[in-house]
Amino acid sequence: MDGDPGDTIEVISPHTEQTIARVAAGRPADVDAAVAAARAAFDHGPWPRLDPAERIAAVRRLAELYAQRRGEMARLISAEMGAPISFAQRAQVGLPTMMMPAFCDLAESYPWQENRAGFFGSDVQIRKEPVGVVAAVVPWNMPQFLITTKLVPALLAGCAVVLKPAPESPLDALFLAELLKEVGLPDGVVTVVPGDAAVGAHLVGHPGVDKVSFTGSSAAGRAVAAAAAANLTKVSLELGGKSAAIVLDDADPETVAAGVRSASLSNSGQICNALTRILVPAAREQEFVDALAAKMSALVVGDPADPATELGPLVSRRQQQRVRDYIDLGQREGARLICGGTDLPDGVDTGWYVRPTLFAGANNTMRIAREEIFGPVLTVMTYEDERDAIAIANDSDYGLAGSVWTADTDRGVSIAERVQTGTFGVNQGYTMDPFAPFGGVKDSGYGRELGREGLDGYLETKSIAVATAR
Repeated sequence: MDGDPGDTIEVISPHTEQTIARVAAGRPADVDAAVAAARAAFDHGPWPRLDPAERIAAVRRLAELYAQRRGEMARLISAEMGAPISFAQRAQVGLPTMMMPAFCDLAESYPWQENRAGFFGSDVQIRKEPVGVVAAVVPWNMPQFLITTKLVPALLAGCAVVLKPAPESPLDALFLAELLKEVGLPDGVVTVVPGDAAVGAHLVGHPGVDKVSFTGSSAAGRAVAAAAAANLTKVSLELGGKSAAIVLDDADPETVAAGVRSASLSNSGQICNALTRILVPAAREQEFVDALAAKMSALVVGDPADPATELGPLVSRRQQQRVRDYIDLGQREGARLICGGTDLPDGVDTGWYVRPTLFAGANNTMRIAREEIFGPVLTVMTYEDERDAIAIANDSDYGLAGSVWTADTDRGVSIAERVQTGTFGVNQGYTMDPFAPFGGVKDSGYGRELGREGLDGYLETKSIAVATAR
């Protein structure tokens, strides 16, 4: 990607608040060039015309190379967006390392062509063909995981991809581009264009794009859908969440606290499917609040490069201030601040940190219970019975994920069936299983990633009717 020397993105460490890298910033002209290259690769190049087995083999080579370089990738992500190195190794890079070969396994068993006996006597061939040029737009919070869930199925399908990473986290995407070059994909099949929201808007509204896959906020998702609609471009949207953890009256407080801490506060709470509304039985509220407060207060907050760190900084000063504003708002709304607050954590004097914060005494009309905060802030609310708990969980604009905690698995599954979300966990936060579809309902978006359904999103279905020879 070419650019003027002055057109750069400064990558700033969320821990030191110092610039750690500068990369060329994409412009609309770079998007045009990337889409043209992708268009040529798809319309005239070999990639979409290969046998699926050949594309699978190429992605397996990428997976092997990726696994060899995962340590470098984890350190880049930790440095650019502040994830603790332990989490970066385990999830930020560990999940893509696992998912690449898993997607290849799915592709090997995928029904790329099916023959059917037609109703009118003709034989019918059902073919799956690549959708075309894909614009993949990813945020900064889980950059490699979110790239993998878009890029790898698109490549396996035979698509060409223009990838736009967030300006906060371009380094990992550019490193991935180096690995892709080493794998030897044909020219134009994958191009990375770092850039701001204006560059992203130009990409998703580009007439040369056949499919947009976007992950981000619900507000941004609406803008993406509107821009794509002008060209009737296909869109999948994985958007925000305000997921509820329904704690039943037979659950163990320590087990719930440990599970919620992992499912809600990893990555400093900057996870779209984090469990941020904790619904507990009114008669046992104090037990669960005490257990949660103890787990949250014990989190080790500090330098993300330290393997002992459990909670790092937020990605930017703007994000830090946004979360602090919500903490102030929660207190003004009348919720009880149990632990945390807006002060920097003990022993921290620089960086965009926020203390792990727990509210209780809240209700579902409060903004801290309805709006996505995207930080280490949890809100406890009480309910009277199962019907009340489900009503509170469903009283949300979002529907991405959720969970139920109980000693009775059958009872938990019964709850899961009645909560309006795309994904759900019983006695766990939702696990990102590569064989199961992930996505939301309501303001959490539409379309699915992962699983066979994730591959479906990058394919068109063609029916060919063949008359019997006479």
